[in-house]
Amino acid sequence: MRVTLLPVLLFITGLFACQQINPSETGNSYPVIPKPQELSERQGRFMVPNEVRIIVSKENEGLQKAGTHLKDLLEQAGVNQVELSFGKPENGAFNFIIDNGIAGGEAYKLEISKEQVTIRSSGGAGAFYAVQTIRQLMPIEVEKGPVENLSLPCAEIEDSPRFSYRGMHLDVGRHFFPVEFVKKYIDLLAFHKFNRFHWHLTEDQGWRIEIKKSPRLQEVAACRDETLVGHYNDQPHQYDGKRYCGYYTQEEAREIVRYANERFITVIPEIEMPGHAQAAVAAYPELGCTGKPVEVAKRWGIFEDVYCPNEETFEFLENVLTEVMDIFPSEFIHIGGDECPKTQWKTNPTAQAIIEREGLKDEHELQSWFIQRMERFLNDHGRNIIGWDEILEGGLAPNATVMSWRGTEGGIAAAKQHHKVIMTPTDYCYFDYYQSQDPDEPLAIGGYLPLEKVYSYEPIPEELSEEEAKYILGAQGNVWTEYMQRPEHMEYMVFPRACAMAEVNWTNPDQKDYDDFLQRLSTHLERLKAMGVNTAEKIYDTRIKALAGDGGGIRIEMAPDIRGLEIHYTTDGSAPTAESPVYKAPFSLDDVQANGTSIAISAQAFMNDTAKGKGSTLTIEKHKAAGKKISLSEEPAPKYSGNGPGSLINGVPGPTERYGGSEWLGFDGKDLEAVIDFGQPTAVSKVSTRFYHAPGQWIYAPKGISVAVSEDGQAFREVANLPVAAGEEKLIAVDLPFDEVETRFLKITARRFGLIPEGAQGAGHEAWLFVDELVVE
Repeated sequence: MRVTLLPVLLFITGLFACQQINPSETGNSYPVIPKPQELSERQGRFMVPNEVRIIVSKENEGLQKAGTHLKDLLEQAGVNQVELSFGKPENGAFNFIIDNGIAGGEAYKLEISKEQVTIRSSGGAGAFYAVQTIRQLMPIEVEKGPVENLSLPCAEIEDSPRFSYRGMHLDVGRHFFPVEFVKKYIDLLAFHKFNRFHWHLTEDQGWRIEIKKSPRLQEVAACRDETLVGHYNDQPHQYDGKRYCGYYTQEEAREIVRYANERFITVIPEIEMPGHAQAAVAAYPELGCTGKPVEVAKRWGIFEDVYCPNEETFEFLENVLTEVMDIFPSEFIHIGGDECPKTQWKTNPTAQAIIEREGLKDEHELQSWFIQRMERFLNDHGRNIIGWDEILEGGLAPNATVMSWRGTEGGIAAAKQHHKVIMTPTDYCYFDYYQSQDPDEPLAIGGYLPLEKVYSYEPIPEELSEEEAKYILGAQGNVWTEYMQRPEHMEYMVFPRACAMAEVNWTNPDQKDYDDFLQRLSTHLERLKAMGVNTAEKIYDTRIKALAGDGGGIRIEMAPDIRGLEIHYTTDGSAPTAESPVYKAPFSLDDVQANGTSIAISAQAFMNDTAKGKGSTLTIEKHKAAGKKISLSEEPAPKYSGNGPGSLINGVPGPTERYGGSEWLGFDGKDLEAVIDFGQPTAVSKVSTRFYHAPGQWIYAPKGISVAVSEDGQAFREVANLPVAAGEEKLIAVDLPFDEVETRFLKITARRFGLIPEGAQGAGHEAWLFVDELVVE
């Protein structure tokens, strides 16, 4: 019998060199985002030599790219001599090996032993992602410059992305961002293993890409005379009086495409049509339906000056797209298709003639005809289109990919029709929403999208079958910049929410865990700061909730996001110190002495007696309904359900600058009918509340509000009824006084606005109704 000992000896040697042991025993840290699919921790570290080789096994362009990025990283970290060469793997080196047995060009295997680092992949993208993982395993100090005794923790990692499309977006139409910042943004996307950059280049407020055949796009459409100051909902509108300009030359755009390609990112340009076209119509009025001069838009919102479906328009757009395709080699060209008012089409002879000639039902089908014509042009040139989910209206273009933003319904409908889908619903993917309920947050469009909600997103809707789910390509985070004028502000809004989106797109659901993510993120944020990124660090803030609604009074809950933090609190509004009481469990407000009708609860997180993050204060105003029992005939929309119906009677008013969060309840096409049970006959004489009114965001105050009383909760008698007249203010305060009556049950009804009128944003859709605290006196 013949015995071969060498493999056995090598196995034993490897076992003792980098043993597989329990994570708690390694002493190593693996704060990688997005989380790898499989990571086996090993004991020990690879000490990077001062003179080190990066060895590529074959002359492969993709591997060379990845090796070059690693070389740059090691030189930044202070390694004296880094040589990139071809050859066989060796100890003391970083070895890149082509392994065609690894399925998928973005997958990789990374083995870090005490002797060497080995990266296996079937292509350059996988090798590049392995380098990003290596970077995140290095000391944070390498982001600032040379370090001594550079080392990596031993590990075996087997990794691949869940989705093929992992996108981030940037709107440069509302605010322009310079080339160097766009490159920085691309670096950050690559660092998080995103592979698509959706570049939103044209808007009502500015055209940002040079088109040589249409020079007035640079001369006129790239500039607006002034810009809105404050929020769109603030009335009357005020402007800064400053001319605002900016566009990318074709050479600059090509440079960005090249730069992204070296980082395995595809740039997808967006040229909006037929709506969001006022800047182009300002440059060339003949493209519009009126032919009259218009200005480049200086405020945000939706505008009626859209492309007219005439031959001049199609010739213009085909010329634009021809130049765009010459710059951007991407498979997809995004053609917008969203928020297109049809008002001018309804009275335009050309538009109406097309409807009659083509046998179209209405203007929605005319938009579909418009999109399909442009799709045929792009298909003839070997490209495919992406459009926002409005392109479903009137019939979907044959080969279109749908970007589902107004919820998941568009994505579900498209996938069921066997069309490719990219999921980017506002509730989970819009990073222009507020990320915190801190009243000192910088101005944002509205809404509320905390980090945890981004992380919780599941891109594949439950409504899809296994076969239909294959049409979901992935998800994308969107960055609309109406309220982001500067790069550092944009970074603050995007990071770390983009980190969560990276993990949504990359990591399999069974590997995701929010607590674990936060522990890795605490280190990751320090790295991003060292990289010069202006991050938001809301994970250290303390959240306070006032819960009510079951008739048991008001309960106070507190929670930090990060494990290991200790919350100290006060009940008199003073700033907590390390000597203040420690929060251990929810407590009743009945146990807290009030200062009149008001109670201020303050909380602060501490670690080792040092304050972490920003403290919070929640002020509760007691009134007769606060903490009582409440029931609703119609439930609020799940995404705007706060802490349940009790949010309406927990003594906490909603924030004035935003409608998301836990205090405003939102109803989608429904009336509010709330019944409060006092538990016993109670004298009441007034109901007060507030409604959010923001037509630009499809939110309208109700038509009216009424109050009724009952002794048994069945038969109600109306005691007050008031029509609501909404003006320009965004908070509509309503008081309903009535003759004092003793009652056990009180019913409050707010009658929704109904359909949004023609010409307004969201025309034809049911308006949202947002309701604040129901104060009873």
